[in-house]
Amino acid sequence: MLEITPIPVLSDNYTWLVHHPQSTAAVVVDPGEAAPVAHALESLGLTLSAILITHHHGDHVAGIAGLRDDAIPVYGPADSDIPHLTQPLKHGDRITPGGLGVEFEVIAVPGHTLDHIAYLGDGSLFAGDALFAGGCGRMFEGTPAPMQGYLAKLRALPPATQVYCGHEYTQANLAFAQAVEPENTALQARAERVHEQRQRGAITLPSTIGEERATNPFMRWDSDAVRRHAGEHAGRTPEGPADVFAILRDWKDHF
Repeated sequence: MLEITPIPVLSDNYTWLVHHPQSTAAVVVDPGEAAPVAHALESLGLTLSAILITHHHGDHVAGIAGLRDDAIPVYGPADSDIPHLTQPLKHGDRITPGGLGVEFEVIAVPGHTLDHIAYLGDGSLFAGDALFAGGCGRMFEGTPAPMQGYLAKLRALPPATQVYCGHEYTQANLAFAQAVEPENTALQARAERVHEQRQRGAITLPSTIGEERATNPFMRWDSDAVRRHAGEHAGRTPEGPADVFAILRDWKDHF
């Protein structure tokens, strides 16, 4: 089992440090800053062996230049302008990065950005900004139907799959979720737990696919309550799952 450590960077980002307990090699996912990552590696006695990038936004790539050298591969989406990328990836690729001894599947998740990918391996999903705890990324470059489609694929993963996302947005996401589905008791319990965690400064990640399926409105387009409230908000009957998602995404953008 891999050991996964959150490294807080910038205002609310997380870089994920991943290593096998029997190795000193470590992989980092989405280094938004170099200095906090370098400090964490030194503190843990680990050596950086690879960098994984989910998408091209600066708060996920700005630390690459300060961390890499010519011996450290940088994995990321192909057809992107990510600096120092050495290992371009596409949907369906499989990689075994940097001494982890674990194979990761690459999953295309376009929507937040068109180049966005996620990494799935060892029961963990590194989702970047595609899927958040209690929410999903703002749709900067994509369109609703493909984005809802990839969320459906992620929703079908085993419920115990751990979800490691790029930001500490959980509390705000759950406030919106409660507006969408106020009668969801599992959501109410999760919101109370997350409020307590944030009161004491604790991280709210990782979540699980099972937890997202039960409480994240962007994965609940087929819930009668979510469909009903989405329709009431839009003033019309949603035409299908992608339309429910589109209504929810627009609602959240202006929440």
